[in-house]
Amino acid sequence: MTYFSIAEQKELRIAYRLLLRSTGHLFSAQDRKEIRLLLAKTAEKTMTAKDYAIHPVIKNLRTALLVEQEIGLGRASIISVMVYDSVLCGVITLEALDEKFDRSIATIVRGLIKANELFVQDKVVETENFRKLLLTFAEDIRVVLILIADRVFTMRNLKVYDAESQMKIAREASYLYAPLAHRMGLYRLKTELEDLSLRYTSPDTYFDIAQKLKETKATRDKYITNFITPLQKELAEAGLTFDIKGRTKSIYSIWNKMKKQHTPFENIYDLFAIRVILSVDLLKEKAACWQVYSIVADKYQPNPNRLRDWLSIPKSNGYESLHATVMGPQGKWVEVQIRTQRMDEIAEKGLAAHWKYKGIKSEDGMDDWLKNIREILENPELNAVDFMDDFKLNLYDDEVFVFTPKGDLHKLRKGATVLDFAFTIHSNLGSKCVGARVNGKNVPIRYVLNNGDQVEILTQAGQKPKRDWLQIVLTSKARTKIKQVLKELEYKDAEQGREMMLRRFKNWKLTVEDADITRLAKKLGYKAVSDFYQAIAQEKLDLLSIRHQLTDNSKSDVPVEPAESRSAGTFVQSVESDSFTSKDVLVIDQNLKNIQYKLSKCCNPIYGDAIFGFVSVVGGIKIHRVDCPNAPQLIHRFGYRIVPARWSGKSGNQYQISLRVLGKDDIGILTNITSLIAKEASVHLRSISVDSVDGLFQGHLTVMVNQLNDLEGLIKKIKTVKGVKQVERIN
Repeated sequence: MTYFSIAEQKELRIAYRLLLRSTGHLFSAQDRKEIRLLLAKTAEKTMTAKDYAIHPVIKNLRTALLVEQEIGLGRASIISVMVYDSVLCGVITLEALDEKFDRSIATIVRGLIKANELFVQDKVVETENFRKLLLTFAEDIRVVLILIADRVFTMRNLKVYDAESQMKIAREASYLYAPLAHRMGLYRLKTELEDLSLRYTSPDTYFDIAQKLKETKATRDKYITNFITPLQKELAEAGLTFDIKGRTKSIYSIWNKMKKQHTPFENIYDLFAIRVILSVDLLKEKAACWQVYSIVADKYQPNPNRLRDWLSIPKSNGYESLHATVMGPQGKWVEVQIRTQRMDEIAEKGLAAHWKYKGIKSEDGMDDWLKNIREILENPELNAVDFMDDFKLNLYDDEVFVFTPKGDLHKLRKGATVLDFAFTIHSNLGSKCVGARVNGKNVPIRYVLNNGDQVEILTQAGQKPKRDWLQIVLTSKARTKIKQVLKELEYKDAEQGREMMLRRFKNWKLTVEDADITRLAKKLGYKAVSDFYQAIAQEKLDLLSIRHQLTDNSKSDVPVEPAESRSAGTFVQSVESDSFTSKDVLVIDQNLKNIQYKLSKCCNPIYGDAIFGFVSVVGGIKIHRVDCPNAPQLIHRFGYRIVPARWSGKSGNQYQISLRVLGKDDIGILTNITSLIAKEASVHLRSISVDSVDGLFQGHLTVMVNQLNDLEGLIKKIKTVKGVKQVERIN
């Protein structure tokens, strides 16, 4: 082909030969001929394009190889990846593709094209794109697996993209594609996506951990050798065929553990896991795995609370393994993972390997997850943010298994309640649930289920879902159904309120236009007229006051106060204009009125912090610090809902702030810190907790301050206390 540079021609030849060597047996001679022709025409069509970081033909060949080798998909998926850009640039139509190959290839390519169209529409909110994308996946699950492969290839070659694209692509990899890979059972690719994302979004953190892992590698390898050597001998004497090795945990998982435990790298001890992989017949798998566990437990003291049995009941994505935590040499806890070669392949290649071992020749099947997604999507009025929350709840789910009175087994997310279980059985059962009998004892709807519970749901005819039920349930099906019913009840309330108002107006011989009602509703701060009618039905608005408001022009500017408070705080706009421009700034002041705002709990802004406002989906504005950990994601995904903001006047409140103090566990360090705080007139100590391990002091302080200057002054003074090494504000 003469449409590439010399370097591209070389890369193309290498990619094409590797692909044929690995997948050539899947294609007929006619397949190869058609594919070569399409690739040549596609290359000619795209040879003048300058906006590709990697030429699409080369990228597709490499992605196709990844799809086959690392996910295990077959002919239809591989061809779909190779010819995708041929359809995109008009070389061939979907109809012609159907004729030359088969319908499944055209279906996959159609799904990939839909996905591409969604992600190039900048006007649509990203989470809404993702929701529509999942609807596309519902047509063929291979689309999602190919998209994961495509993103893995892109992340592996992210260095060729510009800095702005690198950040965007890396964030999407962490936020969307890694969770998808996890749910599909692609643990290796999920880990790679997380690590590569961290490398570009937080390079200092990534390379710092990587360097420390490199420095400790010799010590770690020596420990692993000392741990597995006696096990190898005993496993061999037991007549088992096996492979045993140590596996260092990913940089992302180490960073995540450091963040969760608020501890430095040096305090993370479980940096690796031991994996035992057995070669054994299918019928003997479980017995062999438990035999290995017995040998390991005889050699090293096990922690029974940390035993994870995914042999008896595999995870919903097909994952099977036995995880044990034992006390190794030098008093260190070590995780041992025991599985067979079949289980290991499923853990690496996820759904595709599961199909293979289930004996399913086609790539179709395994629809349980998609069924769950369809249940989330069955409510067309579910907004994008709520959808994403519900979706993510079902990605990283530890599972709990419970039984019906008849002995039927049901799998739910860990932490699920009786109410979740009721909705799992049937929506109507959930809507009328008033409690349950669990293991023969009466329990309330908020009872959290445990493994092995036998649950009988109790119902009552007049029971209806309530809004606080949303705080009780965890599963997406329950949340979706509750929201649907609440929506229906709100509609009925609105109808009732409207009838009450019209009936009273008729008695008063008062005629009012719909436009007048709409203006009054907006004037009173209601987003929709239906909310206004609901307030009447719930007696939050007085009809006599509404009559005066509508008929007395002299009072037309005086709002009718609802029966309950409507704002938690207020702001004033520094720009007096009917239109909201990019230069508008919210000035946070003590002078109340009209519009609701709240200080966000994720970063706890205080007077003096650099801040911005975020228009929330439930109304009102949430105030975040500029350096809030959620700020990059909010700005990236919801830029149009960001409002500049600043403080005004003087601080009239005290703000609760938490501090973490680290240092040497010297005598009197706690007394010195508390004495220092007691001397500060503008600071009040609310609580303090202290932990001391191996000569290290770690304290968590909760203090009340008036403004940022007070907090910064306090931090500086605490740092002067003897033994204190670090003081930081906790978000």
